[in-house]
Amino acid sequence: MSERTQNRSQKSERRLAAQLAAQKAAEAKRRRQAWAGGLAGIAVVAVLITVFVIVGQGKDDSTDQAASTPSAGASAGASAATSASAAPAGAGAPLPAGADPALNTQPKVEAGKGELSKLVVTPLIKGTGPAVKKGQTITTNYVGVFYADGKEFDSSWSRGEPASFPIGVGQVIPGWDQGLVGVTVGSRVQLDIPAELAYGNDASSGRPTGPLRFVVDVLGAQ
Repeated sequence: MSERTQNRSQKSERRLAAQLAAQKAAEAKRRRQAWAGGLAGIAVVAVLITVFVIVGQGKDDSTDQAASTPSAGASAGASAATSASAAPAGAGAPLPAGADPALNTQPKVEAGKGELSKLVVTPLIKGTGPAVKKGQTITTNYVGVFYADGKEFDSSWSRGEPASFPIGVGQVIPGWDQGLVGVTVGSRVQLDIPAELAYGNDASSGRPTGPLRFVVDVLGAQ
């Protein structure tokens, strides 16, 4: 074999070896990519399973917590004497122990009759709890209407939660301060309030004017 022929043969062998090496490298790369893809898929599945487990546990925890937590509408002003197993009132607060179940139902409030010149407190349901004292924070459900025509202007029932506030210390209208001190917890009372003990007669104030009528359920006092 001549030297030239030998050189050509060696070059052919080197090219063939290079091609074989390239093919092997390409196959190895494909295998690595396939493994990487498989591992990535496994990792995604593992992450999804973990997320589902965590979400499921969160739902279970939320359900357990909701079952053991008092109604979110119950105010911090509810009486300590309120029974934990009492039926929930219609506007989101538990009734006091031994309270009349009628307090679960929103009262129908009608217009007053005649001229109203002084505060009139009319018991509708007599509660068996302690009497409200000046300075206590009371929890109530209430409906407020205009005395003259019975048109409703405010209601805790429509908001789905009771209202709590200090009583007898000027934090509410005088008709409430004067009319609710001494009322027993668990009571429903009707307050007919002349304008001077309510919001007055100034229509520009944006508040209900003239004589007003409220029906108030006293759910707690502390």
